[in-house]
Amino acid sequence: MIQSEFNRPQRLDTIGAGESQVQVQAEPNERIALAERFGLKSIDSLAADYRIRRDAQGIIATGHLSARVVQACVITDEPVPAKIEEDFAIRFLPESDGDAGEEEMELSEDECDIVFYSGGAIDLGEAAAETLALALDPYPRSASAEAALRDAGVISEEEAKRLAEESGPFGGLAGLRDKLGKG
Repeated sequence: MIQSEFNRPQRLDTIGAGESQVQVQAEPNERIALAERFGLKSIDSLAADYRIRRDAQGIIATGHLSARVVQACVITDEPVPAKIEEDFAIRFLPESDGDAGEEEMELSEDECDIVFYSGGAIDLGEAAAETLALALDPYPRSASAEAALRDAGVISEEEAKRLAEESGPFGGLAGLRDKLGKG
């Protein structure tokens, strides 16, 4: 098992057929390391409640992740606080040994995310960290982002659509024609 910033191993021999509940919570030094890994200004809290059980294919973990993070605005680099509340369903499967004869598993839309493990434990901390990473806003914007874009001369998507509709498919050519003085 690769050591992560937020390591919470759950030994496989402690997971039975019945459902067990486990909570993991990141300590301050772990949150600092994860914030650096994910390019965040800070992670103020990170906790996950798991319900874990075995099934025929592996280990199923369902639950809820709660976090408070501060991201950087993609326009101004100002802090953008965010509260993450995310339900999850993860299927832990043993890593394959590289046999070419293994079947590929097809998943429907409502299936669990898959995390592979090796050895005698699954890492609930790393699974929580990955769930957090997937739940983050990829383009966080501060309240002053729009003004900064306007000041830089960037028009909004709505303005671009309006201009395109007003000028029609040959609007750009008409503007060129006018500049060349040919009417």
